[in-house]
Amino acid sequence: MAQRRSRRPGPGVLALSPRRPPRRRTRACRGDRLGVGAHQLNTAPSTTTPERKARPMKITSMTTYTVPPRWLFLKIETDDGIVGWGEPIIEGKAATVAAAVDELSDVLIGKDPANIEDLWTIMYRGGFYRGGPILMSAISGIDQALWDIKGKALGQPVHQLLGGKVRDRIRTYSWIGGDRPGDTAAAALETKNRGFTAVKMNATEELQFIDSYTKVDQVIENVQAIREATGEDFGIGVDFHGRVHKPMAKVLIKELEPYRLLFIEEPVLSEHFGSLRDVMANTPTPIALGERLFSRWDFREVIASGAVDIIQPDVSHAGGITETRKIAMMAEAYDVALALHCPLGPIALASCLQVDAGSYNAFIQEQSLGIHYNTSNDLLDYVTDPSVFNYDDGMIDIPSGPGLGINVNEEYVIERSAEGHRWRNPIWRHTDGSFAEW
Repeated sequence: MAQRRSRRPGPGVLALSPRRPPRRRTRACRGDRLGVGAHQLNTAPSTTTPERKARPMKITSMTTYTVPPRWLFLKIETDDGIVGWGEPIIEGKAATVAAAVDELSDVLIGKDPANIEDLWTIMYRGGFYRGGPILMSAISGIDQALWDIKGKALGQPVHQLLGGKVRDRIRTYSWIGGDRPGDTAAAALETKNRGFTAVKMNATEELQFIDSYTKVDQVIENVQAIREATGEDFGIGVDFHGRVHKPMAKVLIKELEPYRLLFIEEPVLSEHFGSLRDVMANTPTPIALGERLFSRWDFREVIASGAVDIIQPDVSHAGGITETRKIAMMAEAYDVALALHCPLGPIALASCLQVDAGSYNAFIQEQSLGIHYNTSNDLLDYVTDPSVFNYDDGMIDIPSGPGLGINVNEEYVIERSAEGHRWRNPIWRHTDGSFAEW
């Protein structure tokens, strides 16, 4: 049975009350084996009296939707009828993040959504235990939705509220290959023919601490084939995906130098960033890191260490627009470039583009159109007007509409949430049976 959390009269008392029969499927209870669909988190009464309208807007409800291929969407409603959308997700942990959003709703329902900085501070500092991927992803999606509401209320795109834009569009790249790289040269050429000027690919499958040079040769052959197929001016990003340990990372990076890569991503895991200075000392290739860092405090030491050239915070993991903007400015102070991580859905991409618009050090934007994860649904499926993400000459326009600048197709979101997903990343093993980093 679907339930609605509502406030009854009395100091801070929360009670459960039955929902009206919904037109959408909801994630009803813990007994639901799949735990997918729409989850109505919390609702407060609204009123439309003139006296009420003279007072600040209030958050009235928060609903999460688990939608294919592996995303979680959040809708925040207000008593003024303005709706904001966010994308709070850690891939493979959608239900866990939804539970965190539910908990955070206790401090948000009834509050003025315009007070974004204060609400962010309460969500982060209001709990004794802070940070980490789950909490920060929940905060991220909420923060995106709050900015969406504020922009819509004022009739302005979010980037205008952040001080205006320094660019009209930004370079973007397309993913090629899969978890285990295949015929990447043909895919890169096809991507170039579609107008993109850069691609990103996984470098390798699993590697031991010290591994065979045959695997190294396979990586080099793949990258060499892409370079020969696409030409010298085409951007190639190679993602080590945290699969490679320091000894083999140094070997691979050195061997890849002749191919003049756009960047190498996550040459080692973020928790081993102390090794990055040693890795970076061996190459002129730009080194990128950051998708598994979740706040300005996580990024502070990495940026100050001088061990990275490019940071890659994810607006759906690293505290939303509010926090990612601060991380970007901190990086700029150290002459570090920004390339926001975003293999996610349209709300996350729109949020990234709003940050890119006003971030001087942003130089390229990831997006998930056609990525190998998007098997049942793709990036543009959940927006009413796909042309808002206008790809042209390897660039993507900054959305200029109010809020995040996109209109979510709520009817389709509800329809697909009936299926939901239980996406999990694969578990890999080495030939000796030991666990291998994916």
